[in-house]
Amino acid sequence: MTSSFAPLVVKNFLNGDFIADHLPWQPLRSGVEIYSLHQEGETGCHWALLRYQPGATVPLHWHPGYEQILVLSGQQSDHRGTYGPGSLIINPPGSQHQVTSAEGCVVFIYWQKPVVFCPL
Repeated sequence: MTSSFAPLVVKNFLNGDFIADHLPWQPLRSGVEIYSLHQEGETGCHWALLRYQPGATVPLHWHPGYEQILVLSGQQSDHRGTYGPGSLIINPPGSQHQVTSAEGCVVFIYWQKPVVFCPL
């Protein structure tokens, strides 16, 4: 079996600045872009890179499955704190948060199931 996608090799993955300059990013939310690495249908798991512009916010949402975030560059914050490069955040099913990035950041993210945004 062959794939129509070329392998993605990033030799210095923990350098999010390198990643940010070389990928075809797609808009996700205002000030946040996504580069999808793998997604299993509309309701399955999803691996991606997210790039936040300075001041970007992802509104309050909850997780029906696990969410795992590895901060590659910059800083990301939620109600529990601010996380810099190398920080690993694991949000269990049933947790919720709003995410901001005052200075901008690049993160590697895994969603076990799609997040659900809370009503305003």
